[in-house]
This record gives sequence, C-alpha cells and structure tokens, in this order.
Amino acid sequence: MAGVLALDVGGTKIAAGLVDADGALTYTATLPTRADQGTEVVWSVVAELIDGALAQAGGRVDAVGIGSAGPVDVNAGTVSPINIPGWRGFALRDRVAAAVPGVSVRLGGDGLCMALGEHRYGAGRGTRSMLGMVVSTGVGGGLVLDGAPFHGRSGNAGHVGHVIVDPDGELCRCGGRGCVETIASGPSMVRWALANGWAPEGTAADAKALGDAAEAGDPVALRAFRRGTDALAVMIASVAAVCDLDLVVIGGGVARSGALLFDPLWAALAERAGLDFLAGLRVVPAELGGEAGLVGAGVLATLP
Repeated sequence: MAGVLALDVGGTKIAAGLVDADGALTYTATLPTRADQGTEVVWSVVAELIDGALAQAGGRVDAVGIGSAGPVDVNAGTVSPINIPGWRGFALRDRVAAAVPGVSVRLGGDGLCMALGEHRYGAGRGTRSMLGMVVSTGVGGGLVLDGAPFHGRSGNAGHVGHVIVDPDGELCRCGGRGCVETIASGPSMVRWALANGWAPEGTAADAKALGDAAEAGDPVALRAFRRGTDALAVMIASVAAVCDLDLVVIGGGVARSGALLFDPLWAALAERAGLDFLAGLRVVPAELGGEAGLVGAGVLATLP
C-alpha cells in the first residue's frame, strides 16, 4: 500500500504527511503559509509540499485527505480561511486533484480532522460521540457523532470558537461579537492581561510568557487564564448538552499549559454542566499533539 497523502492547511504553516494503514506518519514536512503574499504564492507552498511527499512516496499514493482552516465548503470543494486573505472561495480540492490525478481527494475542516485523528488513534479511541478542540491562536473544533464525522450542511459543523458566550463582548474577526475565541484564544488572553496591568519583563508578550507568569503566581495572568477557561466551560457545557457528548479532547498551544488550563476548566464545568446526562462528560488533553490534523486528514481520505 502506497499510503495516504495528508495536508493540513493553516494560516501560519502548511504541513504535508504520508499516513500508513495504521495511522502512523511515515513522512512529514512543513512550510510557512506566506498568507500575506497572495493567492498563488500560498498555492505554491501547497504544491511544493505535495511534490515533496509524492517524491518520498515514489510518485504514487492511494488517496489524499485535506484538513483546512475555515470556513470550508465541502460540497464545492472550496476554502475561505479567515487567516489567509487571498483565499476566498479558493478551489483547493480541485487544485490538489489536478496535482495528484487519479485518486480520491477529500476535503474537511481542520478541526474535524483533528477530531478524527484523536477519535481513531488518540485520546478518543472507543468513544461514541466527542468534540475535538484546538485552543491556540484561535479556537477550533470538530465533531464525531455516533462514531462518524459530522460535517453539517457545508462542512463547518463544530466551529466552536464562534459560539457566543458574551453577547455584549468584543467584536470577533468573524464579524460576530462575544465569541469564545475573543476570550479564550492565546492572543485574546494576552491582550486582556496587558490591558489589565500585566507587564512581562524582558520577554515577548505571548501566550507562553503569560503561562509562565501564571505558573509563577502573577495574579493578572491567573485571572486571564481563569477568564478564558470559564468561557471555554460555558461553550463546552452548551455544545455537550446539544450533542449529548461523551468526551471533549483539547489540543493546541494553550492546552499544553496543562493543569493551568485543565484544573480551572474542570472546576468551571462542574458548576455549569448541571444536567444529569452531562455528569459523565470527560474533558481530557489531546494525545497526538501537532500531528492530529495530518493523521485525521489521513483518516478522512479513507472513510467509506
């Protein structure tokens, strides 16, 4: 078996991998997206990664799976990532199919692919219904319901970063107001902390520095994390109630903060998820790390 070519398209970086029948990545490569340099420049990054993966595979793969930042339109095969300005209605599936002719090419949201990877090979193994989430520069997600990926009408189901948790909150880059991403993403927590008196010394004001400050007991940094985790808890309780979930798996850069994120999140959920059928809801860290999207794109490519 030649294996599956997997692509993971994000606003900062694009990755390609070869995934074998056991879900193992036998090859990976990553390049900067160059999102500010126009439509065809970004495509040239994808094309370069495809060429490298095909060369590694001996010129042949069995299928291609693509996970892309969204919004996506899986029916049309197009993507319009918020953080890639030059791609609006970009025909990604057709462009990839032309570059890898003769095999099936499937497109899904990056959050869905992360959820598929964790469901098949990571923290969600054996789970019936789960939400996979990434908490990092943004907040993304995907749903696996009754053991199958749930795309929704257009392919954007599970876009949990834009669940509104504060109707009077700040404007979101999606055009809405008070989305969970405006409170719980890494940059949002940093922005709030800086506005409320956090002053990092001799280091960049980023999510890692904020996490380090919180670990050291900085009160503003701790409040920023607790504000973010409370917003996540509101969203998770709502989505779990609607979808009757067994499990939530959280990955991404902010999730690597460990107990700093999960301890207050579990405490907030205990207060907010009051329905009896939510009593068994588990919220756990992802197991596949940054590879979940590629592994999940490989799973997507091979689904019936």
